[in-house]
Amino acid sequence: MAFKYISFHYLKYFSVILIALVMFLVGFDYMENADSLSQSANLVLIYLVYKAFFAIDMLLPLSLIFAMVSTKIFLIRSNALVSFYSLGYSRVDVLKPFVVVSSTIVVIFISLHALPSFSRADEFSNNIRKNSAYLSPTKDLFFIYKDKYIYFSQMLPLQEKAKGIRVFTLKENSLKEVVIAKEAIYRNESWHIAKADIITKPDNMSYESLGIKVDHKEGLNILHGFRPKMLDQVYEGKVNFTIKDAIDALFLLKDQNINTSSIKGALYKIFVYPFFVPCLVVIIFFFVPISARFLNVSLFSFGAILATLLVWGVLFMLIELSNNKTISSEVGVVAPVLILFLISLRQWRKYRLAT
Repeated sequence: MAFKYISFHYLKYFSVILIALVMFLVGFDYMENADSLSQSANLVLIYLVYKAFFAIDMLLPLSLIFAMVSTKIFLIRSNALVSFYSLGYSRVDVLKPFVVVSSTIVVIFISLHALPSFSRADEFSNNIRKNSAYLSPTKDLFFIYKDKYIYFSQMLPLQEKAKGIRVFTLKENSLKEVVIAKEAIYRNESWHIAKADIITKPDNMSYESLGIKVDHKEGLNILHGFRPKMLDQVYEGKVNFTIKDAIDALFLLKDQNINTSSIKGALYKIFVYPFFVPCLVVIIFFFVPISARFLNVSLFSFGAILATLLVWGVLFMLIELSNNKTISSEVGVVAPVLILFLISLRQWRKYRLAT
């Protein structure tokens, strides 16, 4: 009975707080950027939807904690909390609905990052505002793959097409071959070049050598396994990966001996960072008295909200520092959440043994 009652009110407050925060952020953003948006009603609507997704991505963890505080105050003011304790429920029994519900929502929240429209919502909305299209072409993309230097003058992730292709092959620190093509299309897990010119330099440049040779080749495949969106995100330095793109990029770049710290940071942000919510729920819960006679509700609400914003702000700052490679992702993302988990575990065990 207590589990259902507390869970119902927790979900109610969570829904109200999340909707209010999302509407505030989206409305404020629209008022700020309305003049720079396209006159097309469809694009404006899509922009607002992506901004709402971005707001949910940023504010959902905060809403879970604020909802716990609101629910706890409601239980105290209605004397429901005292009634539960009088019926034999312990503090841990009352805490369980908050932990179970918040952890379940966190798992759903993590799974949403498998969707590009959710994980890359901020990028899409900014593209709509700047270019009137939610995916903008990437220009002048230069990277290394399997000891080859590859240049795309323009890449279109949505069309899975690249233009202005140059592939440079080196041998013993000397240029050996250059592949030149007008365009490449991503097909069957690799980039297919219909027609290409291959310029080959002889190993020994001398009067007796035949000189540079130019061949024309059709049906050339390069970059096996490098999807357009992965290329766009990895080599443009973007950090808003979907789960699949991040995992694929991690394994692929490891094979190329390329630094994968930014991708690991993105995965930590997806899978580790949200779990600060149930940890903070446990920590704050045990600081609340059971009755309004022992509690200044206004002061407690202010203190709980301030502490939540402070912890969230520090975590957000550390994540940004790890994204910029100022600190390692393990220090910026994993360590703070682990510390909060250990503190919450100590609180849980302390009050569980006390009962």
